Amino acid sequence: MEFHHTSVLLEPSLDHLAVRPDGIYVDGTLGGGGHSFHIAERLASGGRLIGIDRDEEAIRAASERLSPYRDRVTIVKDNYGNIRDVLNSLEIPGVDGILLDLGVSSHQLDTAERGFSYMADAPLDMRMDQEEQKTARDIVNEYSEEELYRMIRDYGEDRFARSIARRITKEREQEPIETTGQLVHLIEQAIPRKVQKTGGHPAKRTFQALRIELNRELTILDEVIETMIDCLNPGGRLCIITFHSLEDRIVKGRFRTAEDPCICPKNFPVCVCGRKSKGRVVTRKPVLPGEQEMEENPRAKSAKLRVFEKTEEDN
Repeated sequence: MEFHHTSVLLEPSLDHLAVRPDGIYVDGTLGGGGHSFHIAERLASGGRLIGIDRDEEAIRAASERLSPYRDRVTIVKDNYGNIRDVLNSLEIPGVDGILLDLGVSSHQLDTAERGFSYMADAPLDMRMDQEEQKTARDIVNEYSEEELYRMIRDYGEDRFARSIARRITKEREQEPIETTGQLVHLIEQAIPRKVQKTGGHPAKRTFQALRIELNRELTILDEVIETMIDCLNPGGRLCIITFHSLEDRIVKGRFRTAEDPCICPKNFPVCVCGRKSKGRVVTRKPVLPGEQEMEENPRAKSAKLRVFEKTEEDN
């Protein structure tokens, strides 16, 4: 199937990156190359774009899409959490901008056999990197009831997490849960029908939780934001697009701490902890998609863009 993904918040992202023709930029979630294509076309031959993704299908699609700019684009199969190692391997000490477009791509959702969607019956997979051994099936069949409960509660924010976890562990005693269709059926049995009529698809939150857990999405994001800021050249910007409150909370908190890291008691007249600001939060409120974009691309409705700019003077 052809790789398809509509780039969310494209123009605001490009505006906030403030791409310079001779600059060096990183797209840490390359996907099909939508954002990257528009970054690359703004670069001159002296500029450079590094695209990172752990999905082999995305890399193939992006390589083809970005072929007109192969003289200024380097594509790396890796996780954006390893950005420091990627840049070191390319002998790049600092970059002028970094973009993350988080979450699952339209292609991953629409390719049934990848197992990301609750709308089609397929093997329980959900791996963003298909070279990884562990799949969503392993989590569903091997986690204890308590582990499943905490995962669905924390990453899916589902108030029926306990009931869903209990139903899964009970049913798998009879036979392994192998497919998305089996899991959806179990979730529907665990959630009251009157709630299902008003609360969206009953499996949405559990599938989100499984995907986040399997691919360590929140853990990686939380661990890498400070590193990404450190990878920026003075004046460089980090732009992150999130799609749910768990991601946005991490980005907002990490940006705030990078701007004001002081841990001194508020009643201290001067700072004595020695922690220095790394820069400033550019977006006091997140940038949201407009009505036209949401109408043309319903998956953009929950998107939020936050931007951090590294201080002009090196810390």
